[in-house]
Amino acid sequence: MINKKSSLRAWFKANLGFVVFVVVLCISRSSVADWYVVPTGSMKPTIVEGDRIFVNKMAYQLELPFTDIPIVKIANPERGDIVIINSIAADTRLVKRVIGLPGDKIAMMNNQLVINGKVIHYLQSADPALAIEQLPTKAHALQWVGQNTSMDHFSTITVPEGQYLVLGDNRNNSADSRVYGFVPKAQIQGKALNVIVSLDADNYYLPRAERLLHQLI
Repeated sequence: MINKKSSLRAWFKANLGFVVFVVVLCISRSSVADWYVVPTGSMKPTIVEGDRIFVNKMAYQLELPFTDIPIVKIANPERGDIVIINSIAADTRLVKRVIGLPGDKIAMMNNQLVINGKVIHYLQSADPALAIEQLPTKAHALQWVGQNTSMDHFSTITVPEGQYLVLGDNRNNSADSRVYGFVPKAQIQGKALNVIVSLDADNYYLPRAERLLHQLI
């Protein structure tokens, strides 16, 4: 027993730097920054399957490491932000775009958003499946593929205090607030900023060079 304790103590001393590195890395991933592997195309064309995206976990608040307990409030999510959600309703992590803020009145008619009575405009591209959605604070690309009449419209709803309405950029192929409801701020884990690297599952998981360090808009 003594020899085992001595060996463990010696190993710990010899590898102290590595142990500290692992602890700091775990704390950083828990509270400061993280990455997220995107498994679906619900955010196309902005984010595609196989993207590894960088997440700023301090964008909105600093949390006690390894918990969801906020220590310091930094900011609130803004319209157009791409966020990582630890969704209780979906029982998984989601990546979606913030569309409705607390107190907003939101409606959708034939895939066209109406925010606080203002009709959102869309610029068509050469590809009929793509468009630019001109939100009040940000313009971004979105995709319409196929028809989904159960999700292309909803009557005016008011976003409750402390909650957010989120949608995927692949509007007809996204399980978002239209399926899971509003998202409490406490479930928003951070803001997605960049693609770190993207691996193409259909091409032997080779990196997509054009998406390396790609900034998310």
